Amino acid sequence: MTPTSRDAGLASQRQISTEIAALHARGNPARQPLLAFPPYRGSTLRHPTKDLRHADPEAAELLAPVFGPSDVDPLEADLTIQHGGEPIGERIVVQGRVLDGDGRPVRHQLVEIWQANAGGRYIHKRDQHPSAVDPHFTGAGRCLTDDNGGYRFVTIKPGPYPWRNHRNAWRPAHIHFSLFGTDFTQRLVTQMYFPGDPLFALDPIYQSITDPRARERLVATYDHDLSEHEWLLGYRWDVVLGGAHRTPLDEEAR
Repeated sequence: MTPTSRDAGLASQRQISTEIAALHARGNPARQPLLAFPPYRGSTLRHPTKDLRHADPEAAELLAPVFGPSDVDPLEADLTIQHGGEPIGERIVVQGRVLDGDGRPVRHQLVEIWQANAGGRYIHKRDQHPSAVDPHFTGAGRCLTDDNGGYRFVTIKPGPYPWRNHRNAWRPAHIHFSLFGTDFTQRLVTQMYFPGDPLFALDPIYQSITDPRARERLVATYDHDLSEHEWLLGYRWDVVLGGAHRTPLDEEAR
C-alpha cells in the first residue's frame, strides 16, 4: 500500500524525534547545527570529513570584494520598491541588532538577506516548483548596521516551499541572513524563522539544532510596536555572534 502524505510526514517526524532523543540520551544536545544529521540528507554529503586546510587570510583578502558605506544604497534595505511595482504578499519589517558575545553592538556590519517570495518561490533556475514568480520581487537586500548595531529590512513575508529531502517535505517560512564582519573571510550565514510555524517539528534543517533553547534563537518575535498602521507587520530578531547566547549558524552544518 502506498503511504499517504500524512503517514509519510508523521514517519519523518518520528525519525527526527528519534535522532534527537538519542543525542540527548548521550548528553549531547547541539547548540549549533550538527555536521551530519541523517534526517537532513544533504548534510551527510556536504559536511567536512577531513581536517581543514589552513589558508593565508591576507592572501584571501587580496582577491575578496571590498565593502563600504558608499557601496550600499539605503534603498537596498526595502525589498518592496526595487522593481517598479507592488510585490504580492504580506508586507513586513524585520528589525534587530547585531551584537557580540558581551552584548556590544557590531557597528557598520554588512548584512545581506535573501528569501523566497510569498508563494515560496526563489528567482533561481533550479527552483521550478509550481508557484508563480513575482516580477516585482527578487527577494534580495542588504544594509549596513548603524552605530547601535541596528539593521532594518522591509520585505514580503516568504511562503513555505517543498524540497526533496523526503516525501512531502516542506521548509518553514524563513529568511537567510549573511553577515560579513570587517573582512571577507569572516562571513557568517544563518536563517531567521517566524513564530508559531507548524512545520518546525517536520523540518530536519531546523531540528538539526537539537538544543530547543538554541533553536528558539532562530525564531523572530512579533513586535506590534514595529507594525505600522494599515501598512505592515513588525518582527524583531537580534543576531549574537558569540558567547552563550550565540545565534546558530548555517556554515557549521556543512
